[in-house]
Amino acid sequence: MNSPLGLIAGLGDLPVQIAQAATARGQGVHVLRLKGFEEPKLSAFSGDVVGIAQIGQIFKAFKQAGCKQVCFAGIVKRPDFSALKPDLKGMAMLPRVLNAARKGDDALLRVVEEDIQAEDFEVIGAEEAAGNLRAGEGLLAGPQPDDLIMADLVKAAHVASEMGRLDIGQGAIVCDGLVLCVEAQEGTDAMLERCASLDEKLRGSVDARRGVLVKRPRPMRERRIDLPTIGLKTLDAAAQAGLAGIGFEADGALLIGGQALLKRAEG
Repeated sequence: MNSPLGLIAGLGDLPVQIAQAATARGQGVHVLRLKGFEEPKLSAFSGDVVGIAQIGQIFKAFKQAGCKQVCFAGIVKRPDFSALKPDLKGMAMLPRVLNAARKGDDALLRVVEEDIQAEDFEVIGAEEAAGNLRAGEGLLAGPQPDDLIMADLVKAAHVASEMGRLDIGQGAIVCDGLVLCVEAQEGTDAMLERCASLDEKLRGSVDARRGVLVKRPRPMRERRIDLPTIGLKTLDAAAQAGLAGIGFEADGALLIGGQALLKRAEG
């Protein structure tokens, strides 16, 4: 691939890992950090900061850089649409974006993806852009779950699937068969903080771990744009909440941190 990767980036380690991988394989990268969600580590790479509604500027920047492929990565919260300052291309898209936003995040992401592809860019997933990040099948780290933990995993997986079907969130926490928390717009980190604030009679503790977090992709969502991610921060927050483990759908989550993540999970 002679053309650099176009990266539309939010916060977190995932876009950094993608930029590093594109650079290491010789492809190069052009990073457009979204205003209000600028990951400081990405300032070392070629690119600029753009407003989230400056669609024309985004397309122009990628075309000038010679990008053929575009990847989305990083944490970006849903914006206040009334406060956006779109350029001409963004204004043309805005009615469709607003209509899609009323239907949920899945519809919103699909509209954005369609407009990017209409400009002759290829949208690729984070796992393709950064190498094989997808979580495999089976036990990856830690002791084999006992029957109680497996029962919690099964229930949390079902709850997360139903949450995803309704386009609400990607994660659920279950302990001893009781649903403790579900993820909505606040994100996984905030959900785990809420779990950690619950009485230890309901959840596990550092000395006696119980309960699990499960993250699953939303069934109808475009997986190239929004697969669940699990990194060191997620792992540490789950440990702080006293949970016994984290579950995910095989090939349905991105593991950020490689061997460091698995080593931390063993500890």
